[in-house]
Amino acid sequence: MSPIILLSFLLGYFALLVGVAYFTSRNNSDNSSFFIANRNSKWYLVAFGMIGTALSGVTFISVPGAVGKSDFGYFQFILGNAVGFIIIATVLLPLYYRLNIISIYTYLERRLGFWSYKSGAVIFLVSRTIGSAFRLYLVAIVLQKFIFDAWSIPFWLTIVICLVLIWLYTHKGGLKTIIITDTLQTVFLLLSVVLSIIFIARSLNLDIAGTFEAVKNSSYSKIFFWEDFLGSKTHFLKQFFGGIFVTIAMTGLDQDLMQKNLSMKTIGEAQKNMFTFTTVFVIMNIFFLSVGALLYLFAAKNGIDVAALKTPDHLYPEIALNHLNVIPGIIFMLGLTAATFATTDSALTALTTSFCVDFLHFDKKADQNDPALVSKRHLVHIGFSVLMVVVIMIFKIINDDSVVNAIFKAAGYTYGPLVGLFGFGMLTKKAVTDKLVPYICILSPILCFIIDINSLNWFGYALGFELIILNGLLTFVMLWITGKTSTTQTKF
Repeated sequence: MSPIILLSFLLGYFALLVGVAYFTSRNNSDNSSFFIANRNSKWYLVAFGMIGTALSGVTFISVPGAVGKSDFGYFQFILGNAVGFIIIATVLLPLYYRLNIISIYTYLERRLGFWSYKSGAVIFLVSRTIGSAFRLYLVAIVLQKFIFDAWSIPFWLTIVICLVLIWLYTHKGGLKTIIITDTLQTVFLLLSVVLSIIFIARSLNLDIAGTFEAVKNSSYSKIFFWEDFLGSKTHFLKQFFGGIFVTIAMTGLDQDLMQKNLSMKTIGEAQKNMFTFTTVFVIMNIFFLSVGALLYLFAAKNGIDVAALKTPDHLYPEIALNHLNVIPGIIFMLGLTAATFATTDSALTALTTSFCVDFLHFDKKADQNDPALVSKRHLVHIGFSVLMVVVIMIFKIINDDSVVNAIFKAAGYTYGPLVGLFGFGMLTKKAVTDKLVPYICILSPILCFIIDINSLNWFGYALGFELIILNGLLTFVMLWITGKTSTTQTKF
């Protein structure tokens, strides 16, 4: 496919998003609109838009690519995700709405103390920056290979171009704009995956029933893995419980996705949003796994050497852009762009919100919409965009794995202390030794890393996605050991 066609499509796509941003922010671009959309969001728009944010380009490329290695075993993780979303809707959302907060880490200050609060906010900033950088890196390597290499544009400049385009449509309206643009991008994402299945199936001479049977009878359709609990990372229990805790941490304890839930008027609307989102999320991941099976069947039929690809993440773009015609290629690029930028724009807004509220204390100012504070927010937004470029370049140097695995492995280290902090606050009545909390939040991931690289030799046990459980548990135990009996009884 011609790079100029793909570039023209990309520019046209962003022109559409900038147009949406203009109409959503022209009458109101203050901090209240940027942070929480004036608490006036419609639950069905948020639920639909969150699909694009949660799935991201990782799901779009890495999940189909990973089918060749782990079959449909990833669905065990998705089932855990679903349980995690239900826990968020029934336990965490009522807590956040009762406290009427902008940043969810404010809870840690009220329950545990100042340093616990700052530790939680810093963990989020680090975790979300790394996670979003991984996701943007994934789409950037595709854009680089199929578009920008044609003009010898360096990779770092590709990243800068992507982030400048994102900044253009998010810097004024923030969350208010993103709720609309994410809805639009989710439409493109869903359309893309459905049409991808249709085009690949047609290339294999399969009708609807034949496609279903081909996926079902393929060697890739195994879902549940019960063999070798100790030595395998794909065992059902490891994947399922890892999925629950990763979801609680990366969604329920993450300012990004919770910020959208807190933009609604009532807890009832927020819960309807989560339940609706969960249902569609599970269904969409089935579609993505099916795309993966069809891609490998297509590769086998057409003599494509999958082993020659640098990473399984390249399989989907390789087939869509080099082995199908123009329309499937454009549809693929549409879905990939929508998925990835829906995640990145949301993350930059959440990072900006957390820093402005948790460290610059915008929520404690007499007038949160003071023009000076709005200008300061713009600078913070630019600062996180620059930081994202730096992190992506570092990741490009060190990454040697499928991005989907890299993201969830990183989450196990970075989000684990958040699980421990919130778990300690909600499940116990003890107070913490607040000044020790930052050190505990650093020590816990270090201990996890040591255990992770030695667990197979020491215990004959291979750690998978459940690494986050161990990390949270270590944090919880250290908080308990160093804690003290609370002298105040505060209800949350």
